[in-house]
This record gives sequence, structure tokens and C-alpha cells, in this order.
Amino acid sequence: MRKPFSGKVIVRLFSALIFSLIFYFFFFTPRDFPKEDWTAIPSPERNPITTPGVLLGRKLFFDPLLSANGEVSCASCHRQDLAFSDGQSLGRNGVSGNQLLRNAPVLVNLAWQPAFFWDGGARDLESQVFSPLTHADEMGKDLKILIAELNSDGEYTKLFKKAFQIDSISSAYVARALAQFERTIISFNSSYDQFLKGDTTLSDLALKGLKLYRTKCNSCHTEGFFTDHSYHNNGLDSVFNDQYLGEKLGRFRISRDSSDLGKYKTPSLRNIAFSGPYMHDGRFATLEEVLEHYTTGVMKSKTLDSLLVQKDGRVGIALSEKEKKAIIAFLESLTDQSFLSNPSFGEIEVK
Repeated sequence: MRKPFSGKVIVRLFSALIFSLIFYFFFFTPRDFPKEDWTAIPSPERNPITTPGVLLGRKLFFDPLLSANGEVSCASCHRQDLAFSDGQSLGRNGVSGNQLLRNAPVLVNLAWQPAFFWDGGARDLESQVFSPLTHADEMGKDLKILIAELNSDGEYTKLFKKAFQIDSISSAYVARALAQFERTIISFNSSYDQFLKGDTTLSDLALKGLKLYRTKCNSCHTEGFFTDHSYHNNGLDSVFNDQYLGEKLGRFRISRDSSDLGKYKTPSLRNIAFSGPYMHDGRFATLEEVLEHYTTGVMKSKTLDSLLVQKDGRVGIALSEKEKKAIIAFLESLTDQSFLSNPSFGEIEVK
């Protein structure tokens, strides 16, 4: 038996429920969007989504010009067929060839996320862009060189003029264009979504998995977005050190609050069957390994999430082998095939 929920946990669960209800009543699925109507997608006042801005951002997303060696683009680490992840635990796709310190996060439903990176180090997409763009082990681009190159490119100057009515390109508008495109990378058309609308059925095993998910997983992977947009220590480690500029400290690197040690952002479960390896460091190759962690591998620490501590003090979530298979069957129903193959997210030649 798990211990009774504390008041803090009850508030968290209630907030998650309300958020989920708001999502379903007030947001549309991609099938409901007119082709070039972006009004249902949240965006900041300084950077409203427009068709020219989205198309420009899409072109930039696939352009290796944005890297120091002219060989790496945003798409190098965010592949559409892998739910905009890279399929690696810790990738080496950057200009340096060095192994990165964190798993490449998926890009999905970003317009509704309040923060970015595994520790929430960026508050909006416009600021998030600059980290991979300039990081020595990722794209490694000198912004002054990039802006000079873009301003000397007749095609890009026309596209920026059309998107933002500017005569001279700056790095801020590069970030705005990329952010506009990334906000349109939306996935709400999985078998699960179609099931909720009555358009399809789920297998008996997936339905059992859905019931188990709602009992054992929904508090953090809240139904709707399948994330609570918060940070949790899910028992991956018991010791947290300050190596690599604090990359292994979790949310503490940003908040400097000791209660945030080892906490990382809850990833969305949408398209999870295609976005492995899993966790912030990609330590688990399969969903089976993930569920085994929650069953037998959770490690105790002062900041371990209380939802993973049972009434008798044991840690983890009790799951039988049959229950694990059912949960995985449900997780597979969160695959949105139309998202993985949507031509609107692919490389484009803009005129």
C-alpha cells in the first residue's frame, strides 16, 4: 500500500486534473486547425505566429548554415521520424563530435510548455534557441558570423522582410522565426485521442494499460499533454555531484534550492514508443527498462518524490509483468502516426 497523499500532493493532483480539463475544453486538435490559422496556438505578443514566420523558421530549422562547420542543423538532433528526438542516449551529432551531457529532448506541443531544457533553464522558446545554436558541442555558431551570412544572402533577407518587415536581420529575429515553427510542432492525433472521440477502439490490453496509467502514472504524466510540466526526482540516483557545470544536479542548477536536487522535467509520454532512449541521460533503452526502474530500481534520497514512497517505507511502484505489458500497450497507443510523417514538419524550400 502507498502512504496517504499529503496536502501538497493532493493540491498537485487537483491542479493537474483542472489543467487536463481546461486542455480538453479549450484547445483544438491539429485536425481542427484551418490550414493557416494559428490563433489556437499560444504565442507571446512580441512574436505572434504567422505563415511567413513559420515557413522561415522551418527553413532555418533544417539549414546547416546555422552551425559552425556548416554540417549540423537543428534537425540533426531532432528527427521527425523519432518524434523530434535523435535516438541516442547522449548524442555526438554536434560540431565538436563530443558526447553531450543530456539526452536530446523531444519537440512536441512546445507552445504550451512553461519552460525548456531538462532543468527548465529557459523560460521561452525564443531564449532557448541560443543555447544549442552557440554551444561548442552542439552547433557552435558565432552569432556575429551567422548574422553577417544571413544578411548577405538575398533569399534570406527577402524571407525575413516578408516575415517581420525588417530590412536588417538580427539574432533576435532568427530566434523568433525558429520559435514560430517549433510552436506548430503539435501532436494530438494518436489512437488514444481518436479513441476519446469515439473514432476508434483500443485493444483490451491497451484499455487495461490506460486504467493502470490513470492509477499509477497520471499524477506526473498528466492526461492531455501527458506531463505536468513540473520537475521530479524519480529515483534515478541517490548522490548528486557538481560535475560538468552542474548538469547532473537537476533543477537545482537553476533554482539553487536544495529541495530540487535530482529533479528533472517530466517528459511527455506522447509518441514515447519512438522517442527512446529515455530519461535525461538516456540511460534506459526500452520502455521495459523504464518500468523495471519504477518497480525495482528507484533509489532513495532526500528529494525523492513522495509519490514513489509506499506506506511501509519501500520505494517504487508495484507492477506485475502483466501490468507492465498492459501499460506499454497503452503507451504505444499514444503514437501519432500523422505527426511522425506530417509533411508540414519536413524540410522545405521557401521562396
